[in-house]
Amino acid sequence: MEDRGFDLEDRLATLEESDLKRSLSPVDRVAERGYFAPPSGGELPVLDADEALVFASNNYLGLTDDQRIQDAARQAAATVGTGAGASRLVTGDTLVHRDLERLLAETKGTDRALAFSSGYAANLGTITALAPDVIFSDEYNHASIIDGCRLAGAETVVYSHCDAESLRSKLRERAAIADEDESWLIVTDSVFSMDGTVAPLGAICDAAEDHGAWVMVDEAHATGLYANGGGVVQAEGLADRVDVQMGTLSKALASQGGYVAGSDDLIECLCNDARSFVFSTGLAPTAAAAASEALHVARHSDVRERLWENVAHLRDGLESMGFRVLGDSQILPVVVGDRGDALALAEGIRERDVVAPAIRPPTVPEGTSRIRVAPMATHDHDDIVTCLEAFRAAGDEVGLL
Repeated sequence: MEDRGFDLEDRLATLEESDLKRSLSPVDRVAERGYFAPPSGGELPVLDADEALVFASNNYLGLTDDQRIQDAARQAAATVGTGAGASRLVTGDTLVHRDLERLLAETKGTDRALAFSSGYAANLGTITALAPDVIFSDEYNHASIIDGCRLAGAETVVYSHCDAESLRSKLRERAAIADEDESWLIVTDSVFSMDGTVAPLGAICDAAEDHGAWVMVDEAHATGLYANGGGVVQAEGLADRVDVQMGTLSKALASQGGYVAGSDDLIECLCNDARSFVFSTGLAPTAAAAASEALHVARHSDVRERLWENVAHLRDGLESMGFRVLGDSQILPVVVGDRGDALALAEGIRERDVVAPAIRPPTVPEGTSRIRVAPMATHDHDDIVTCLEAFRAAGDEVGLL
């Protein structure tokens, strides 16, 4: 009989040969430092390494082990329960969810917000529910946006990364051949997770308004970090010009899940038509409560200021050594170029008890392998110095400095 199954051993061997195979390395806590276990497959991991500083997390404000956030989750579990138990449209809609959505809408300057079980689900559900005829997408958009475009069955036009003129050119080209009743959606990340770049949202809105298109902005790596705990949309005063604001609760807001913020009509449509919302159990009440408290802390404390101070210190130190650092955000990609050199640099840093991973193709273009460095608000001055010293020593060892 013919074997119509899957040769998984060959797939894994190919990944290994290409330096693309990834492994899970459990850590004892999600914070600015922790003990990591070596990859253990399906076995119970053993934490036998030295404590390492983590400069690789999206826990930008360092709030995952903040007592206030943990207490909020405990209180929600004790009062509401640990899980929603059903779709929000059945019995899984609680006052904890509504409190989170009220605070998100207030922060994002919109009528309403809607919480999803993940950021991925929020992007897929929203794009497919809107069902645009044509989507204009930044070439470096997140995989969840790309998959949303595919599932929507829309014609997708890709424009050059963070290039509003490229977008304008694509809009003009499409306008020359478009039907009058075509619906257009422009989708972009605000902060790009592998490059640290920030989209020119004002120019994108200008281009959209000139052609009657809607704008959807993914603020996954910006929510909580900018003006009043908002994102780049809030920092640039664009809430009334961006039709759909999406984000996650799992990064700066130290929880799990995603959200969409916008008009009353948008949220009502998503409640009815977003399959990833309708057919998913509601976000766990503990996650909703943790995110609410984290957003409150982001808005009413100095954590954002502490993060940006660490970002500036780290960027200045890396650049003064001669490293090329991309971006304009809290994400600091240190470009190495060669895949092998990037892996060697990451290993050298890890040997000095600093965790910052090598990012290589196909995640980033060939020849642009890098170390993705992400400080947290909870790193202190000595932590930043230790990270910089690890980069200097490892860079010398690999021959990059």
